[in-house]
Amino acid sequence: MNETHTTPSPPNGASSAGTATLTASEQIVAEVGAWPGVEVDTGELGEVAFVVGRREIGHVHGDSAAHFSFPRRVWSELRADGRIEHHPVFPDATQGPAARRIASDADVRDVIELFRINYGRATAARA
Repeated sequence: MNETHTTPSPPNGASSAGTATLTASEQIVAEVGAWPGVEVDTGELGEVAFVVGRREIGHVHGDSAAHFSFPRRVWSELRADGRIEHHPVFPDATQGPAARRIASDADVRDVIELFRINYGRATAARA
């Protein structure tokens, strides 16, 4: 699925010349990769991982899925809210590995927010 998403128009009537259309993963990499202390790395399976210090806060597989790990309480809340699914490699997990499909602009925004949850946990742990 090579779905593309259009970046917002520039404010105040500025020219949109040069505004590119970004895929879901490109939008996520641009946003999450810009946060202080986040390093973007490509894994052995082609996934794009986001790392804070030595801790991976999650990764994306192309434009179709994102994977995370959450502690039990957070995992349970996110699952109850329908924001995450079971990780395909760990389908019986009730904490830790989680997945989120990316099929729309709303999914892209929520995936970024899921990364933000783990980013907050990772930066709090480093403080």
